[in-house]
Amino acid sequence: MSDLVMPVIVVLPAEIDATNASDVLDLIAAACAPGVPVVIADLTGTSFCDSSGLQHLIQASHQAAASGTELRLAITPGGAVSRIIELAGIGQRLPVYPSTQLAASGGQAAG
Repeated sequence: MSDLVMPVIVVLPAEIDATNASDVLDLIAAACAPGVPVVIADLTGTSFCDSSGLQHLIQASHQAAASGTELRLAITPGGAVSRIIELAGIGQRLPVYPSTQLAASGGQAAG
């Protein structure tokens, strides 16, 4: 039997704003259970993320790190969410991948 632990993938909503950003934080934080080495925040189906969403993603990364979990973002390149992540510099703080498959494999992050 293999000791390989698969990453936990958290599929995030189509739109993230002040009305649900704290829910996003809660979802990611809940996935960062003891023994989970990697959590992937799947934003490939997310078409909008405002500043409160960005703030909560950064908070989630801090909580993940505190629990010994690496938070990776999967974001479709060229979309609005990809652009705001780039403009906010979040890609310099967190690994960003163009798909959940690449994020799961831990290959080269985008950017």
